[in-house]
Amino acid sequence: MSTKEKTLEKTDIKTQTTAEHEIIVFNDEYNTFDHVIETLIKTCDHTPNQAEQCTIIIHYKGKCGVKSGSFKELEPRCLEILDAGISAEII
Repeated sequence: MSTKEKTLEKTDIKTQTTAEHEIIVFNDEYNTFDHVIETLIKTCDHTPNQAEQCTIIIHYKGKCGVKSGSFKELEPRCLEILDAGISAEII
């Protein structure tokens, strides 16, 4: 083998992926901005600014993804949102 020849090695890289899910909150005619903001701060660990931004999107677009993660992590948060009387689902 000449000095210009190189040996290439095949390497397999394995990555572990977890399916990302998202809590979607839907607009309704019943809940106030303040109630939704307070709920997102409490259940999703949002800052007041994040919660307000999400609430505005929910109001004008009809829905907003408010938290991403594994289903196991999101399920109790979504249940808290639902218990607060706010329409939400995990997708």
